[in-house]
Amino acid sequence: MKYTYYPGCSAESTSRDQHTSSKAVAEALGIDFIELKGWSCCGSTPAHQTDRVLAASLSAANLQLAQKAGRDVVVNCASCYSRLKTANHEVSSNPGMRQKVGEAMGGEYDGSVNVRHFIEVLIHDLGLGALQEKLKYSLNGLKVAPYYGCLLVRPREIMGFDDPENPTSMDRLITAMGGESIDWPHKVECCGGGLALTRTDLVISLTDSILSMAEAAGAECIAVACPMCQVNLDMRQLDIERNRGKQYNLPILYITQLLALCLGASREKTGLNKLMVPPEKVTRAVISGVSAAT
Repeated sequence: MKYTYYPGCSAESTSRDQHTSSKAVAEALGIDFIELKGWSCCGSTPAHQTDRVLAASLSAANLQLAQKAGRDVVVNCASCYSRLKTANHEVSSNPGMRQKVGEAMGGEYDGSVNVRHFIEVLIHDLGLGALQEKLKYSLNGLKVAPYYGCLLVRPREIMGFDDPENPTSMDRLITAMGGESIDWPHKVECCGGGLALTRTDLVISLTDSILSMAEAAGAECIAVACPMCQVNLDMRQLDIERNRGKQYNLPILYITQLLALCLGASREKTGLNKLMVPPEKVTRAVISGVSAAT
């Protein structure tokens, strides 16, 4: 299986661990990621708040490049995924926007490149059965809270990837790895990613609520697919302890890190050494088969 791979800007910085673990998963499963040559920033969350046409053009420029390769584009970052899918939607459904985007880019793009999230590829193209055949380790009943956040599955009319209110794709991957997927009400709540620098007080409140609910549901770790969500839920635990006196010590891992771990990837490739909250209880559960609760 060959795909054009769009890493996105954070793959070179804050979400390098998601990038390296995803490549390790793809390699172990025989999935060929061919990185898009000449890719540039998708605009992430801020661009469309400033100029909708230019925001769509940033993503469309990458998709225009990918169109020449004739393959589906695979994305890891939930924000990049959202922006590329939104650009496709706006260009294909709005002739006026399509014309303006074409003028901004200096060349037409019709919105026809299929944009996929890596989770979608694993479930629908590879299949859970084929995935399980490649696993070297199990999660051994580890209680994992799948956290989808705002951007991965919403809005429904654009993303079309999973149920926007009760998604189950990560739940299915967790179960396939031998873990217990926690059913909890905050799986699509906002963590305040876009307010990380401007309203830290709100971010602390939102992340505290999410972490508290995950803990109450019995989670031993949280699995995410968004760099902003990972950074917020991982790093803000120290702020919450300082400001609110609560200590969670709850590891926040990318779903690809759990997959890479179960596929036998090295610690360096899983990126587990880059987490703020040490994941030792998770790695112990996987590698030694000892419950994280003991």
